[in-house]
Amino acid sequence: MACQNIDIPTSRRDFLQSAGAGFGAVALSALTGERMLRATSANPVAARIPHRLGQTKSVIWLFMEGGPSHIDLFDPKPLLNNLAGQRLPDSFKRPVTAMGEVNSPLLASKRKWKQHGQGGLWISDWLPRHSAIADDLCVIRSCVSDGINHAGGVCQMNTGSVFGGRPSLGAWASYGIGTENQNLPGFVVLKDSKTAIVNGVRCWGSGFMPAGYQGVLLEQGKEPIANLNIPSDVSPARHRQKLALLNKLNSRHSRGRESNTELEARIHSYELAYRMQAEAPEAVDISRETEATRSLYGLDNESTQIYGRQCLMARRLVERGVRFIQLYHGAGSKWDSHSGMEKNHSKLCAQVDHPIVGLITDLKQRGLLDETLVIWGGEFGRTPMSEKGDGRDHNPTGFTMWMAGGGVKGGQTIGATDELGLFATEDRLHVHDIHATILTLMGLDHTKVVYMHKGRPERVDLNEGHPSVKITG
Repeated sequence: MACQNIDIPTSRRDFLQSAGAGFGAVALSALTGERMLRATSANPVAARIPHRLGQTKSVIWLFMEGGPSHIDLFDPKPLLNNLAGQRLPDSFKRPVTAMGEVNSPLLASKRKWKQHGQGGLWISDWLPRHSAIADDLCVIRSCVSDGINHAGGVCQMNTGSVFGGRPSLGAWASYGIGTENQNLPGFVVLKDSKTAIVNGVRCWGSGFMPAGYQGVLLEQGKEPIANLNIPSDVSPARHRQKLALLNKLNSRHSRGRESNTELEARIHSYELAYRMQAEAPEAVDISRETEATRSLYGLDNESTQIYGRQCLMARRLVERGVRFIQLYHGAGSKWDSHSGMEKNHSKLCAQVDHPIVGLITDLKQRGLLDETLVIWGGEFGRTPMSEKGDGRDHNPTGFTMWMAGGGVKGGQTIGATDELGLFATEDRLHVHDIHATILTLMGLDHTKVVYMHKGRPERVDLNEGHPSVKITG
């Protein structure tokens, strides 16, 4: 792998001003079509870290917010049903649980299990359609997080830390390898409802990095990007004049405030928004998709059409060069099931099973799966002990995620938890290791994707991660 040096950030505006032209002039040139006579800006979303592009060119993260139950989906535990109704045996290590119910009786899993594909992957009847993609899945049963509650768990899964303020993985990916499409954001976020994600925009924020690396949220509905379309009573010439004036004012305001990356991001956002007005509406317009494709994603079914639309949009964004896409399902921690596990997971699994299989199938038949890494999982799993009689508590010490495509070997299971699914016992993969593995698949040496912050070299894995050789090969 080529050497990847630490990137010590300097203001692009400083460079441009010293070269005789401010960033606002670059924006004005882009808007008016006039050629600049002086120095022009380097691409603001170009790769910052030298790298060889890995097999993974884009990432789609299917984030199940709230914590899906691994022992009811991908990690069967026969002993759990044998001991149902009893206390956790003394031979098992006692976990620290979010709600403190460590002595509650074990709750049986009502699932029916079958092995699927050539690899014999265990999948429960809550995800029946997943049997069709079993040979594409690399199921990781030994994931570990430090976040015992949703705020800390979601934060760490996205940023590497249980505390807010650090850049998200999507921001690190954008910083490392840049974007392939100058007319669309390099990092896009979609969620299944207007309900806020735990921690809100910090989940896709840029932390101490320049604000330009943060994710762009596309909302549900006819206008995913608010105020993107030009009003019908505004002519193109008037629109260009207004944007040129805004950029001129932003550029003037930025003088003497070069350390404020939000100003720099604002100028870049106007440039990007201008370019997006031509490409973004087409990118998110699924009306031209065939009926067969719409059916493949479940758009013809009321329970699956919302997440199906997200998955279909993700495929369209991948086709257009977007690097990192996160699809949140269960916004507002709906996968959280402290009570009513059967009703909760039955409903949510039915919403995602069809669209997810449609996504994998569609990527594969279009020749995109080999270069698109698809990730499934939440911030943690669930405990084998019952809560409130028919629910499960949070379990960050041993849970399941899966990956598919992007150079990952499918049809295999990596790692294991103990006989009740409480603690990871083999091939333990911490969140830091998961992040390191993803960057490795993207062709980045995670130890050299470094950003200097207040004189300190920072990495997404907090200097603790190691990529899984069994996943990356």
